[in-house]
Amino acid sequence: MQYNSMGRVVSTFRLGGVIIASAILCASQVPAQTRTTASAPSPAPTARKVFVKSSDSDLKKKLTPLQYEVTQHEATETPFRNTYWDNHEPGIYVDVVSGEPLFSSVDKFDSGTGWPSFTRPLEPANIRTKTDRVLGYERTEVRSAHADSHLGHVFDDGPRPTGLRYCMNSASMRFIPADRLEAEGYGQYAYLFKGKTEKAAK
Repeated sequence: MQYNSMGRVVSTFRLGGVIIASAILCASQVPAQTRTTASAPSPAPTARKVFVKSSDSDLKKKLTPLQYEVTQHEATETPFRNTYWDNHEPGIYVDVVSGEPLFSSVDKFDSGTGWPSFTRPLEPANIRTKTDRVLGYERTEVRSAHADSHLGHVFDDGPRPTGLRYCMNSASMRFIPADRLEAEGYGQYAYLFKGKTEKAAK
């Protein structure tokens, strides 16, 4: 991502327009409480969600041209003309390539940059950073841990409580609404939105 004199990122990508685990539940054995009451069977543990990266040829078929260029070739989408910069719905954002959970709407804020911005990752283990000197000066690039997708950059000019601004590309992510978390295999994050989705429905 490139920045102008006001600190805003200027897109270098030529394609315009908008584009863009689960934890194992350890079930405790329920003991019989009396000789006449049978113990309830332990629920089967939930299978761990596996996050994998498809082959390059499959990615070209699965992703849009913009998604492919951003995630695989570190391109940058256009500010204010992308899918999630102004999304205020409750839910989580996952890697568009692998599905690994990345960020939550709980930590999303309006940075004024035209890109979706977050104060912290939802799952730190699914995020990795590296030094980026593509523009001739040092920045901190953010990539997904499993798919190695380029997500964006992180800066130290964010709000409290972290003081960080994870400036992400919408094209690198897929949004899963809070009311779809269970259906799509991310039910362990539903607790983050308890009450919020119910209030929004009224």
